[in-house]
Formats: sequence, structure tokens, C-alpha cells
Amino acid sequence: MNADAEESSDVAPPRLEMQAISKSFGGVAALRDVDFVLKAGEIHGLVGENGAGKSTLMKIIAGVHAQYQGRMLIDGEQVHFRSARDALDAGIGMVHQELSIAPDLSVAENVYLGKQPTKGGIVDWRGMVAGAREQLASLGIDVDPRARMGSLAIGLQQLIELARVLFSGARIVILDEPTSALSPPEVERLFEVLRQVRASGRSIIFISHFLDDILAVSDTVTIFRNGRRVVTEAASGIGKGWVIERMIGTGHEELEGSYTDEIALDSKPDAPVVLSARDLSAGRAFADISLDVRAGEVLGVYGFMGCGALELARTLFGKTKPATGSLALEGRRLRLRNTAAARRAGIAFVPESRRSMLFYQEPVYKNMSISVLGRIARLWLKPAEERRIAKKHVEALSIRPPRVDILLQSLSGGNQQKVALAKWLTWPPKVLVLSEPTRGMDVGAKEDVVRIVRGLRDQGMGIVVVSTEPETVLSLADRVVVMKKGRIVREFAGEKISKDRLLEAA
Repeated sequence: MNADAEESSDVAPPRLEMQAISKSFGGVAALRDVDFVLKAGEIHGLVGENGAGKSTLMKIIAGVHAQYQGRMLIDGEQVHFRSARDALDAGIGMVHQELSIAPDLSVAENVYLGKQPTKGGIVDWRGMVAGAREQLASLGIDVDPRARMGSLAIGLQQLIELARVLFSGARIVILDEPTSALSPPEVERLFEVLRQVRASGRSIIFISHFLDDILAVSDTVTIFRNGRRVVTEAASGIGKGWVIERMIGTGHEELEGSYTDEIALDSKPDAPVVLSARDLSAGRAFADISLDVRAGEVLGVYGFMGCGALELARTLFGKTKPATGSLALEGRRLRLRNTAAARRAGIAFVPESRRSMLFYQEPVYKNMSISVLGRIARLWLKPAEERRIAKKHVEALSIRPPRVDILLQSLSGGNQQKVALAKWLTWPPKVLVLSEPTRGMDVGAKEDVVRIVRGLRDQGMGIVVVSTEPETVLSLADRVVVMKKGRIVREFAGEKISKDRLLEAA
């Protein structure tokens, strides 16, 4: 850390102040009386678990959420943005984890996106290329402005996206998980640029699950937990363990469902392997993934957002074709050209977004029976048989209300997730891949899903649970692999494990 920059930020006036900010969604509090201060010429790291409130606060600052309680001040003047355009006009820019680049346009066109210079009413291409070259050079970025954006490495794309935001006039830049897809050299290159931006007097909010990155580049760190700001400290005086302890919490402030005690993993090394992956790679998403899923076992795949685990889950179900590597089911090599081939082989998948696999305007029984229509209705539909199958699963999974004719959209999120599970259980698979199976659920619904998954495991099914929530992995897994930046970096089996050990590994 630059000691001079740190010293200057200590005496700098606040660039941004958030006072007693509260925000609710559907009666559930996402932020509770949050105070937050960002100084001029400061890199301010923001950390916390998924759902801790970080993103909600940033969306208020960026003008995405206009309805909230509390006050926001920029350079001492109170503001209230009604749109993202209002925030942009006030000098606030945000670089999202999913880059908003135009891959088929040139670097120069991306830098000037929406603000192309003109001469005589037409685009000044020569001036745009020269201006982009100057802007990028000022940040130490050496790239041909005429190159196609999509042909560049992800690290360069990230830097050019940052340059575009700075070129728009942003004095406050919000970076959301900027290092999640970068290699170590690309991360250090980004940090060099961020230090230059800080030296120019601009302020940066740096959001990341990668605590090493937060501590390496930030002047100040703020920790969020359960919708509240827990603590703000100078980064120079804290370490990774200190941050993790305050993220997890203890005593009465502990997050619901958190695991601070050690959990014994009951791995089954002698059980037969039902699904095997060897040396799977898929572009920048993940590389060299090898793992086995055993019968009667839940394999947890844990990592922070952007680690590649979600893309791996889709690959196991044939939604994404791997560039290299192989899959085998019960010893036979699989060639999954599509998801239909995966279903026929005996692999089922419940994605993180229920909306992608359910029909909300249809009744519950139709959502459950769709996977077996080919067996029970070869010539014409048999609603009575569909209802009979659905009633059996409604009872077995404790779906509430216990009615098969009501529209799916009238059910709670937890009960919709149970319907998503039931869709596959009408034709039991050999392997079930679950992506974020308890995301957005209340404690009672989570417990129901845990009970269901454990029951399927006890029947001998091989199950893969992919999640960014350590509580979900710890409550379900018999064995855990941890992914970081597209690779498996750790495996836990036949031992005791705690939430802080998972966080440390990721």
C-alpha cells in the first residue's frame, strides 16, 4: 500500500456519505441503518457474505434503487438519484462483474461507447482512435485501439471497461468482483491501474469475495453482515483471519444458519463411482477439472461467484460443451451433445434460476409430469395419470399448499424449488446436479430441501451440490471440493470442516 496515499486519504474530506440507509424488499430488510463514508483519493474495500447487503447499497449509490430511507451526500451536498443516468451525470460509474462490452466493436468504439466524437455530423473515426489511444496510455494500457474488443484477453477487456467509465467523467468508481476471472498477472496489472486512479484523486469502491485482493489494494475495508455495517478499519492493520471472523459473526449477531462449529464430513471412498470427470476445461470458465461422484454421496462444489462452479454444473448436464476432457457415467464414456442426451443417460439438473425450467402460468402437476410425458402419454395426454404422479410427490416433499391444480406462481419460492426437484424425481436419475438449491429461501424451506436431498442420497443417488453459500455446502455435503478462479484448489473428505476453513480455502 502507498503510505503517502493512505496518509492523504486520512485527511481528505468525504467524497460520498451514506447516512442511516435502510432498504427492504417485500417487507424483508436488505439494509438496516447503514452509515458509509468514502473519501476522495481512496480505495475502499467492501466485503461480506452473499446477501449481506453490499450489492443493495451499491445499487442505491449507482441509482438502480431509487426507493430507500436515509440520506446520501456527495461532496457535502444531499442527492437522491432516480435512475442510473442521474448517478452517471453526478460522476458515479460502475464496472459490473459481467462486463458490458461490445465484443464485435473496436477498442476505441468501446472506450467512446455512446459518446463518439463527430465532425460535420458524422463520426470522427480518426479522432476517436487517437483519443482512445491517449486515454488508455494515461492508464498504462498498451493496446491497439483499432483491435476488436472480443479478441482481447479478459484482463485487458476489464481494464478497457474501467477506462470507459473513467472517460465518462466518473469521480466515484464501483468495481464489482473485478478480479474473479483474472490471472495473477492480470490482477496485479489491474491493481497498478487502480493505484493510478487513486493518485488522480478519484475514489474507488472495490467489492470482492477474494479477501487477499481486498487487503492487497485497499486503503480501508468495510465489512457487512446481515444488512448492517459491522466495522470499518484501515486495511494496513488487519488480516484475512480478522476479516473472516467478523464476516461470520458470533453470539447473538451470528447469521442464521451459519456454521462456526466444525462439521464432520462422512465421505464414502468405497462407494461405486457413478459420474467421473477428467481434465475438463471450458474456455475461461474453468480448466483441468477432475472429480468423481459416488453413489449415495453428496459432493459439494464450493467457491465464490465467478469461480467457475456454475459453469461446471452446466457442463455436467450437457448445457455447455467442454473444450477438452471427458465424462463417464458408471464407467461408460459420455458424449453429451445436449441436455436431452444427459437426461437419457440418467443425469438431472436443477439450475440456480428456477424460471429457466418451470412454467409459472401452468398448474403444479403439469410442471411435475413434463419430464415423463413421453412414457405416460405416447398418443394423447392423460391428466388423471399426471395428477396421480404429482400428488405422490406433493405429499413426499411436503409441498404447501398440498394441491396439484393451483398455478405454480401462487407457491412460495421454497415450494417452487420443491416442484423443480419433483420434476426430476418422477423419473429418478442416477446423478442429480443442484445449482444453488437453497438460494433465497427462508430457514424452514432450506431445512425441507436439506431433508429431501439427504433422503435421495440415502436411496443411493449420486448428488452434486454447487453453491456460493458455505452454509448450504456444509449442511448437505459428504465431501467438498473448493474452486477458485476456474480450478479445484482444495478437497475436504473424511475430516471435520468449518465455515471459516471453507472461506480460507476459497
